[in-house]
Amino acid sequence: MQEAELHDLSDDADYAASQQQGSASMMRCDTGKRSSSSEPEGAEIVYLKDNVTIHPTQFASERISGRLKLIKQGSSLFMTWIPYKGQSTNVRLSEKDRNLYTIRAVPFADVKSIRRHTPTLGWQYIIVVLSSGLAFPPLYFYNGGVREFLATVKQHVFLVRSGEDANVFLVNDFRNPLQRTLSSLELPRAVSIASVPSTPVSVGESTSHENEGGTDVGVRVGSASIPQYNGRQRQKVHDPARDISIQVLEKFSLVTKFARETTSQLFRETHTNGFGPFERRNTNQSALDYSHQPSDDDEEVPVQSPVAPDPLEFDKLSLVWGKPRQPPLGLEEWTTFLDSEGRVVDSNALRKRIFYGGVEHKLRKEVWAILLGYHTYESTYAEREYQRSIKKTEYKTIKNQWQSISPEQAKRFTKFRERKGLIEKDVVRTDSSLTFYDGDDNPNVNLLGDILLTYSFYNFDLGYCQGMSDLLSPILFVVEDESESFWCFVALMERLGPNFNRDQNGMHSQLFALSKLVELLDSPLHNYFKQNDCLNYFFCFRWILIQFKRELEYEKTMRLWEVLWTHYLSEHLLLYVCVAILKHYRGKIIGDEMDFDTLLKFINELSGQIDLDAILRDAEALCICAGENGAACIPPGTPPSLPVDNGLFYSQQDEVL
Repeated sequence: MQEAELHDLSDDADYAASQQQGSASMMRCDTGKRSSSSEPEGAEIVYLKDNVTIHPTQFASERISGRLKLIKQGSSLFMTWIPYKGQSTNVRLSEKDRNLYTIRAVPFADVKSIRRHTPTLGWQYIIVVLSSGLAFPPLYFYNGGVREFLATVKQHVFLVRSGEDANVFLVNDFRNPLQRTLSSLELPRAVSIASVPSTPVSVGESTSHENEGGTDVGVRVGSASIPQYNGRQRQKVHDPARDISIQVLEKFSLVTKFARETTSQLFRETHTNGFGPFERRNTNQSALDYSHQPSDDDEEVPVQSPVAPDPLEFDKLSLVWGKPRQPPLGLEEWTTFLDSEGRVVDSNALRKRIFYGGVEHKLRKEVWAILLGYHTYESTYAEREYQRSIKKTEYKTIKNQWQSISPEQAKRFTKFRERKGLIEKDVVRTDSSLTFYDGDDNPNVNLLGDILLTYSFYNFDLGYCQGMSDLLSPILFVVEDESESFWCFVALMERLGPNFNRDQNGMHSQLFALSKLVELLDSPLHNYFKQNDCLNYFFCFRWILIQFKRELEYEKTMRLWEVLWTHYLSEHLLLYVCVAILKHYRGKIIGDEMDFDTLLKFINELSGQIDLDAILRDAEALCICAGENGAACIPPGTPPSLPVDNGLFYSQQDEVL
């Protein structure tokens, strides 16, 4: 949105501070030979830029400025981004939180692409995507320099512009043009075309830091063996074909060991002594000794240690606070919540009732429309009927926008063709195990596609992204009306839309909040994740993105969603559900000494095994226990909360597909 981009030009305090911090050293190293005494021997800085900034939330005061470097050693090119120390303008994020976003030692051998965003108003920024699919948060260039950054990269690695999107630059893509075009479409596939092993790299060690003056410092580019990226077969529950499509949604989950070691700084807490993950595992050794530590290839005798006790005595807690679940709300009881004209008399009492029991299926069509906000609690029968009539006409008008596109127009409308093609591929694989969506030429599948394509015209900035069909499917299944399903979906996407933004800001903020909640509610588990480089919580990515739809049976998915939509205890109950599941399995996770890859496999295999009623009771207990401290862990505007700052929604700013 234009207003959001104008906000990027505002003279806020954080921007002024970043200007002061970087003014003394705003420069780019010439691409000629330059080295620094603070760099490891043989390493050369070929690009340096100050005031490159990450926006963790939509608040201007929470922006984190730092220094971006490209470092050459031998034939390898690495990228680092280190935040400045001592920025005092941020009242919400601590210095420890800032370090969670540090990017250290990312080799371009493991970078898939760089997307350049050049909005008409506002700052240019880039998004770096790894071969594993992991995308770093956008890096905003307050003082320009994107063109120079790309030019420097091109001097040291093979960089080619995508044939499908002029803003995407493919890194080390040596395939023929046809393969490159198919890859740029990012269609679902079981194994990446470019799954090739990388060469192990060693760049030395340094424990220096960026300081608030922006002076030259060293970087830590840890020694690492870069294993081959392999495709991973995931758990098939209800619809095996859909599991292949969902791979695109799980990009953040598909992080191999090396990608985790070099990029999990996005959500990692670092010690003030500057030790990286390798040093932190051996904190009893001095900095002078760490060069003699065993490498990852050395075998070590495992040390058995008892699992730390749960500080909340969780099992007892759920019995005290987690109230028993009730039968679902039925028709007779539903009428007691309405007056003679159909208004909900006590919305809080209704939300509480649904929170503890859900809704009988035959009532869901009427109740869901109210829970989602399509109809208000204060609306009467007559007002709801009138709104349905008005909205049906409006829906037809929007739908006609794409239905009236002629074949000749479509040839000249690339965005339309791409979105339509992606939707058509997705809908035939969405919940096809259900009779409602099963079979060839199923009219319900056609409706699913029509609604999604219409939504892409209604919200053209966001368009269509894989995963939206998973969110729409239960709504159409319940409502069984095209227009009403569309408007219910619109209401849902007003809250969950930021999850699908290309910069993944909505997902970043939720994963960050989840890490803080686990730290608050289960410090031993949090410490275990920290010691094993799991603080990015990418293994929970699918849980949050599509609201446990792949983890639960269809009926249980609908039950969970209507509980979440009540916002009874918290808008962010989903995060407490995630914490409850992790706490439930904390003994096994710690006892089996799971590393990231083992944990990811274990989490995926929980599909179909989650006791929803028990987990909801535990999530309720956790939410009550956390109280205001828990709410403080979640930045304002984090989905499904409506975005703050005058209600502006997250904007894609330029290309969508």
